[in-house]
Amino acid sequence: MVRLIPAIDIQGGRCVRLRRGDFADETVFGDDPVAMARHWVAEGARYLHVVDLDGAREGLPRNLPVVEAIAEAVPVPVQTGGGLRTEEVLLRLGGSRVAKVVLGTQAVESEGFVERALELLGSSRLVVAVDAEEGYVKTRGWVSRSAVRAVDLVLQLAEVGVREILFTDISRDGMLQSVNLAGIRELAAALRRAGKEGVELIASGGVASLEDLRLLRELEPLGVTGVIVGRALYEQRFTVAQAHAVLAGQAGPPEGLARRGEGAISLETN
Repeated sequence: MVRLIPAIDIQGGRCVRLRRGDFADETVFGDDPVAMARHWVAEGARYLHVVDLDGAREGLPRNLPVVEAIAEAVPVPVQTGGGLRTEEVLLRLGGSRVAKVVLGTQAVESEGFVERALELLGSSRLVVAVDAEEGYVKTRGWVSRSAVRAVDLVLQLAEVGVREILFTDISRDGMLQSVNLAGIRELAAALRRAGKEGVELIASGGVASLEDLRLLRELEPLGVTGVIVGRALYEQRFTVAQAHAVLAGQAGPPEGLARRGEGAISLETN
């Protein structure tokens, strides 16, 4: 079954969602990330994806205590990324309750760092994020566009031993415009041609409906094992339970979906 992984993005200590990674285009859904994590677990979430947006932009983690508090507060695996670019940070997270560490920028800028991360954490605790726009990888909080093609980076990562890759189509992230199925298929096909069928792909960016999840479930035989969902859950376009049902392949249309733009989750205390 493809895993549903609700996203918690932290900027300025609050839970936000960005559009296309634009730090100035945020929607605030809560000012207590730990409470938000507990909320999603209470709704049935079995995994969480936590991003330190401040860390991603500034190049060093800014919200590690919050991330660690989330991992301590919930009984489900938590993966985290954002500004994780030193061995010291990897060692700190490796000794915490955080289940998986997500690398981004350093995977592009330093192949040696990825290899070192594999040594320190093991392949089961390392995820590498390949964040792309128009087929090319962007780094440093999605601000800098590299000359590296997403498919080439994925193959390079697989070659050094990375076993889990998170692919985000930046142009769709937070836009509720459906997922980039063609891009995901391209990466999966490239891995299969290279004999790297064991590499798992997590899809991210653009999930807007249960139909998106159904289409992603059909890619499970190609190695798609997870999907990160943010705005669609926060705006209650579907529930965690409904998403699990679709990803499990259960028949029948889910009932009681919230109408578009209504009933957004908000855990703000002010």
